[in-house]
Amino acid sequence: MKLYCEVEVVSRHLPALGLRNRGKGVRAVLSLCQQAPRTLPRPRACLFISTLKDKRGTRYELKENIEQFFTKFVDEGKATVRLKEPPVDICLSKASSSSLKDFLSAVRLAHRGCDVAVPLSTLTPVKTSEFEKLKTKMVITSKKDYPLSKNFPCSLEHLQTSYCGLVRIDMRMLCLNNLRKLDLSHNHIKKLPATVGDLIHLQDLNLNDNHLESFSVALCQSTLQKSLRSLDLSKNKIKALPVQFCQLRELTDLKLDDNELIRLPFKIGQLKNLRFLSAARNKLPFLPSEFKNLSLEYLDLFGNTFEPPKVLPVIKLQVPLTLLESSARTILYNRIPYGSHIIPSHLCQDLDTAKTCVCGKFCLSCFIQGTTTMNLHSVAHTVVLVDNMGGTEAPVISYFCSLACYVNSCDMLK
Repeated sequence: MKLYCEVEVVSRHLPALGLRNRGKGVRAVLSLCQQAPRTLPRPRACLFISTLKDKRGTRYELKENIEQFFTKFVDEGKATVRLKEPPVDICLSKASSSSLKDFLSAVRLAHRGCDVAVPLSTLTPVKTSEFEKLKTKMVITSKKDYPLSKNFPCSLEHLQTSYCGLVRIDMRMLCLNNLRKLDLSHNHIKKLPATVGDLIHLQDLNLNDNHLESFSVALCQSTLQKSLRSLDLSKNKIKALPVQFCQLRELTDLKLDDNELIRLPFKIGQLKNLRFLSAARNKLPFLPSEFKNLSLEYLDLFGNTFEPPKVLPVIKLQVPLTLLESSARTILYNRIPYGSHIIPSHLCQDLDTAKTCVCGKFCLSCFIQGTTTMNLHSVAHTVVLVDNMGGTEAPVISYFCSLACYVNSCDMLK
């Protein structure tokens, strides 16, 4: 039985000597091997760790020799086995979570002296080819190189499969738990499965030059909220992004060029970490009001169909406010938690899409809508000209929860 992962063997004597371990694992092959001394009636399992520099490996006794297992992060492919003799901690990382669980179960049985219900390896040096399974980067740029008969190495952190003619995401990719960068550019992918959101370490996702028409709500509400830093959706057929897209709050780089976008998410101001935004050559008539809350280093909105600001505002006020409007404003203003388990899902959607007044309050369907012009240098250090005339201004839509708010802000709308 073998496990492919990164290993760091830490001596517990180091702190007493005033020394520290280097804190970085190396690629290794862990094997459960059998040793059968003549005095024993049956084979006894031991742990054998081989690395690329030490293919002959190091053997560790297991029977009644484990002090403790640390498995809090086993679902992330991490665990630590603390041995009694020698006094070391064997730290495992970047392993397949399912394989790691099976391996630890077998190690526990060996520690108790029980029969291990899996075939045991022999104490022989590991071949160099075994370490190919520990590759961290794979680049495929043609159909003929695409692996059809074998799986991707489970240790991959960076996978690029460009110009491969893919029409959907290969489900084998979604089992790569250590993946940090996934490049699927220049293919024919039409839809993203929600299980992409299960790649808990994914930081960089490149979907440039595909046939995508949407980016699903499920992905916006997945673990990508905590991990995704860079997203490239340029050269697709996307017309709009969901409101929930702004829950991807770790994003720093966002590319939306050459799509069919008719609007940006109106809560885009919630992307506080965003530094690079490119949405050139789309069909944007105006920018959302929260756009002015961004703090960017680079902004490119060239080639959009920006409309001139309208002279007259759109008035949708109701006096008195409807019960729905009044309740929605109260819930949002007081930040009262809500969800489909409490109120109907269509009301949740209404609350999710509520407008924000310039005063900071919220409005649902009762508001005044106006447009003004904003100099894009107010939100970005570097701005690409929005047209061939050298302009750096774009129309921004604003909402007002009452006539008083509109009057107080009329200077901004002039």
